[in-house]
Amino acid sequence: MPGFPKPRFSYDYDLNKELKALRDYPKLPEKEDRAVPAKSKGHLLLATWNIANLGVQDRREKDYRLIAEIISWFDLIAIQETNDNLEGLRGIQEQLPKGYEALFSDPGGNNERFTFLYDTSRLQVLEEVGRVTVPPKDLDSVKLPETSQTFQGFDRNPYLVSFAADELRFVLANVHLYFGDERSKEGMERRCLEAYAVGRWADLRRRDKQAYTPNVLALGDFNLPVQNETDPVFRALTRKGLHLPPHSTKVGGSNLSDDAQYDQMGVFPGPMEDAIEQTGVFDYDGALFRDLWGDTKAEQTKFRSYVKYYMSDHRPLWARLKTG
Repeated sequence: MPGFPKPRFSYDYDLNKELKALRDYPKLPEKEDRAVPAKSKGHLLLATWNIANLGVQDRREKDYRLIAEIISWFDLIAIQETNDNLEGLRGIQEQLPKGYEALFSDPGGNNERFTFLYDTSRLQVLEEVGRVTVPPKDLDSVKLPETSQTFQGFDRNPYLVSFAADELRFVLANVHLYFGDERSKEGMERRCLEAYAVGRWADLRRRDKQAYTPNVLALGDFNLPVQNETDPVFRALTRKGLHLPPHSTKVGGSNLSDDAQYDQMGVFPGPMEDAIEQTGVFDYDGALFRDLWGDTKAEQTKFRSYVKYYMSDHRPLWARLKTG
């Protein structure tokens, strides 16, 4: 799990100024859609965020405070790229309001754990906790017409946890699909097979009478370049009927470069999809560290290198769900 290069230039920001910038961002002209709804009775604010190399990069207390500020807006958030070294996660937890607790997996590929942070005053953890797996006898069932290789299992088995919020009972699968080399046929086929395996798992569980609950939602970093039929990862993920609700914000992508839709929430038609009222991407990079931003390519490269290291190269994707 190699981290991004640490910026070599010196830049010291005022924490209170940046916190205010985050909170005031939706008040700016043409940014009204960036507003994350306030927490309210009968609703759940759910998010997913790949916090780059958490526990590897040398973040400071004030960086964790900015990250925790965004996390605190949500009742429940799935985090990808928590390192086996829990220093980064602990740094965030120390900055969160009282009542937030964590659940995390053992490390998988790339030495990564999956994490859920949740507000205990708004959610209850239920009995089913585990991993999304494909038994050896079923590996041959994970196949696609356009792939030649066989599925050998997940590089990082998605981490699933069941929750209850008011009357809504559901299982979340925290996902970070294999990335590989996008120029490599083998790497892309492996990513597509993992995407299909997630959709297949969700379809099997929602149809199984023995399932703990049919309300399943897969969320996380799917390494999905484009959310349409032209993309093989999208086709694989949605092959079994999984829906990816469209984002309501005008943000171009969920990544810092604004050119890809890596982060997604996948759900089947039914009560779980019906509960989703609104979705969006919060582009915190439009609010923070404006002293670093400039019109030249060099200035923008400098800005992004700082944001990638001390915050992340991904933006949070969120949804507001009805729970009553």
